[in-house]
Amino acid sequence: MTLLDASRSTLLLIDLQGKLVHAVHRPAMVLEATRRLVKLAQWFAVPVILSEQYPKGLGPTEPGLLQAVEALAPPALRLVKDSFSCCGDPAFAGLLEQARPGLARDRHQVVVAGIEAHVCVLQTVLELRAAGHPVHVCWDAVSGRGEEYRAHALERMAAAGAVLTNHESVGFEWARHKDHAAFKAMSALFKEGQPG
Repeated sequence: MTLLDASRSTLLLIDLQGKLVHAVHRPAMVLEATRRLVKLAQWFAVPVILSEQYPKGLGPTEPGLLQAVEALAPPALRLVKDSFSCCGDPAFAGLLEQARPGLARDRHQVVVAGIEAHVCVLQTVLELRAAGHPVHVCWDAVSGRGEEYRAHALERMAAAGAVLTNHESVGFEWARHKDHAAFKAMSALFKEGQPG
């Protein structure tokens, strides 16, 4: 698996909804790492896809995170779904294509954050891998209702060929060099300390 390339990446935020996110293991870490990923995506011109699982019942994306996503320019692509996997919704393939038009699946890197690790995140990652996408899962931005659920889901994703990473590694790989225009802002963000 190669390093991330900002020009071939899409950031996928899975179901970080208010009713769910505060019930997972280490929610503050997940939300802060995800907020930082959104900032990094903006600085490195990486498109963002935000999914919500049955928002009528589970509510919208966590308000602070939603505010960060809604501030993106260009705006994030949105998916409202009933299937657990993003790939189970017919609109998702079109959103991936819209995010990176013409890019072959085996070159289109998907960086994943979200909940719950053992349900929607796991199913999405396994299906993205089966479709040929390189997938990088940010362990600090993924969780479930218990540490065991999270840990074993991450193991299963890695066994399927997903790369386990973290938000800082994503940023440094997208930058590649200290002379990148976004490096100083990124460095200041990381100096704020470790999330949650």
